[in-house]
Amino acid sequence: MKAFEVTKPGFFTTIQDLGRWGYQMYGIPVSGAMDRRSLRIANLLVGNDEGEACLEVTVYGLELKALNDTVIAVTGGDLTPLRNGEPIPMWQPIRVRKGDTISFRGPKSGCRAYIAVSGGIDVPKVLGSRSTYVKGKFGGIEGRPLKPGDIIETKEPTVDILRVLARKLPEDFIPKFKPEVNVRVVLGPQDDYFTENGIKTFLTSEYTITVKSDRMGYRLQGPKIEYIEYNIISDACTRGSIQVLGDGMPVILMSDAQTTGGYAKIATVITPDMDLLGQAKPGDKVRFTQVSIEEAHTVLRKYEEEIKKIKEILQ
Repeated sequence: MKAFEVTKPGFFTTIQDLGRWGYQMYGIPVSGAMDRRSLRIANLLVGNDEGEACLEVTVYGLELKALNDTVIAVTGGDLTPLRNGEPIPMWQPIRVRKGDTISFRGPKSGCRAYIAVSGGIDVPKVLGSRSTYVKGKFGGIEGRPLKPGDIIETKEPTVDILRVLARKLPEDFIPKFKPEVNVRVVLGPQDDYFTENGIKTFLTSEYTITVKSDRMGYRLQGPKIEYIEYNIISDACTRGSIQVLGDGMPVILMSDAQTTGGYAKIATVITPDMDLLGQAKPGDKVRFTQVSIEEAHTVLRKYEEEIKKIKEILQ
């Protein structure tokens, strides 16, 4: 079904799901949503499987014209979503009529919103995923951000739309995105490449996300991290790896992270906290707190238990 026509593509809007798993050994990044929790909940709100493809809207400017009646949910950062120029609520299903215009004025909090459409966005899968990887020019629509005239097609919904429209996410499950982000990290795998003072600086300092940041990685600015050696023989990288460059500044690898790298990695951000970073923008502040692997596993279990509870509430 043709659901929307893109009239204005916005700053940077792509189609994303939960990522392209199992291909990093071939140099293919995972990609997928920068804030996976928001994407998963958006899908659950409209009756989709949680991993269906959504639109990831960055900062502002997207405008869509509805080509058919449908149901959407907008989650993630508050980018001031509007229907026909009037505010619409987030984190709940919304009926959209043919001819309606959906637009985003700009951020009040966070920097990425997710639009789930009942049935799920229907573009061809590439290596098992519909996610757009712009640097590789594949996935989504022709491997690129949306442009004017693109048609967003969806699969047929498999749920009762009236039941879906009655769903509401309890306030307790709606995150608050702030310009100061505290993230938990597990040190390593090359923390022995840094001095004791360098590790202390990393864990006690505040860093600022710079404009040299994108879906591949966030470059940070702040106190220099003292190292013994910053170059390593290239080895595996992953979403959440924190490399330290020759100038002593950290880089957090994000959803489109490269699969290998030659800079020492001082730490890795735990999975649930990557969603918070996915909503951070240039100028926001970041601090790091060390946790053990066991603590990280406990946090991840709680994170998944919460998603399971949301599923049960929305059934």
